[in-house]
Amino acid sequence: MPTELNGTQHLQTPWNKDKIIGQKRPLKLQEVWAIRIRLQLAQQIRELALFNLAIDSKLRGCDLVGLHVSDIAHGHTVMHRAIVLQQKTQRPVQFEITEQTREALTTWIAHAKLKDGQFLFPSRKHASPHLSTRQYARVVECWVISIGLDPSAYGTHTMRRTKATLIYKRTKNLRAVQLLLGHTKLESTVRYLGIEVDDALEMAEQTEV
Repeated sequence: MPTELNGTQHLQTPWNKDKIIGQKRPLKLQEVWAIRIRLQLAQQIRELALFNLAIDSKLRGCDLVGLHVSDIAHGHTVMHRAIVLQQKTQRPVQFEITEQTREALTTWIAHAKLKDGQFLFPSRKHASPHLSTRQYARVVECWVISIGLDPSAYGTHTMRRTKATLIYKRTKNLRAVQLLLGHTKLESTVRYLGIEVDDALEMAEQTEV
């Protein structure tokens, strides 16, 4: 709202001026591979494991950084599937761990000499036992910047939405995506993916008048 100071009217700058607000965009398949290849070439062992698992698991940031080694591995073997209790809903959600992610995790666990009871992604700061959501957000920002994307349009929910969006586009199976994201209501999945808008625009593009 306008404010007056010494008889002069001043307009306050909106908090969201020049900022992209709303849902963060998912990565496209070629963007996923662009980041993955950069991490591989740079031999960023921890970040490659984190990136691959973030894509596969579709977990919220708080659940991802809070994972223990025992959540995804038995002994020295990374499982094909894992199940965790979501902090937000206190409901379990299951996710797949693909071969390339298992390989990246196996390499990371061995490199960091992690044990079953330890956090999968320990913090490098002594004040925190594991990577914080804020630190994770900064890592994601570095990833998207590395391939020339606008960091204001992407965030930790980008990682959660990416594979879910790709699955929906390929299958149109909304119920399956709901289960994978651990949503209690189908409406939540619809809003989260923004699929009604996307589908409407797709139909409009295919309709010539």
